[in-house]
Amino acid sequence: MVYQAGCYGGGTALRLAKDLAENSPGARVLVVCSEVIALVLRGPSESHVGNLVGQAIFGDAAGAVVVGSCPAAAAGERAMFEIVSASQEVVPGTRDAVVSELREEGIVFTLHRDVPRQIGDSIGRLVERALLAQQQPANAAIGAADAAAPDLNGMFWVVHAGGREILDRMESKLGLGKEKLEASRAVMAQYGNTRSSCVVLVMEEMRRRSEERGLRTAGEGLDMGMLVGFGPGLTVETIVLRALPIN
Repeated sequence: MVYQAGCYGGGTALRLAKDLAENSPGARVLVVCSEVIALVLRGPSESHVGNLVGQAIFGDAAGAVVVGSCPAAAAGERAMFEIVSASQEVVPGTRDAVVSELREEGIVFTLHRDVPRQIGDSIGRLVERALLAQQQPANAAIGAADAAAPDLNGMFWVVHAGGREILDRMESKLGLGKEKLEASRAVMAQYGNTRSSCVVLVMEEMRRRSEERGLRTAGEGLDMGMLVGFGPGLTVETIVLRALPIN
């Protein structure tokens, strides 16, 4: 079990489940992310504005997925996404940007106003590194100099809905079209920032929308995508995903 990981916990749980499943043929790993932020509700304090901000944007939610290897179609299993690669990084110099502390009075949040800028300034490098790590065998075969830069707008994006300004910054820094973060914005509008469960809710929102629109895959009709979760640290989880055909 993973405790007090905060907003990046969903990505961490998926990465750990991937390691378990791919090393145990036929394994099925149940991943459950649950957040009950209502338990930390308390009155506003002039000395700790972070609590008020946290209570305003965080929401209660739970999400679950099953991660496995070798899906058995005969048993009725239908995989939606494949985890291609996963990694975790800590952004240097951001140790105190987001802090979630368990104290006698409960969980106390510290949220620095520079968090959107810090994530925006680092996201391009982190995404590039995650994609390069996944493409290394192919790049080695054709030569790194000849390797084409990935089309970020040709991918689907499962991004932790940490706040409107954070999503706006990511969209701008990565040069994404307005439609690329629609699933994250929809989850943010309906549930708020649900911490670890957020990326699971975004995946489900994307899958639901893709099916309703009759698209080829659960990833908005596209094949490759990226899951990004971030939280205290600042810790960033990046997972390269492949969307599988819906039917």
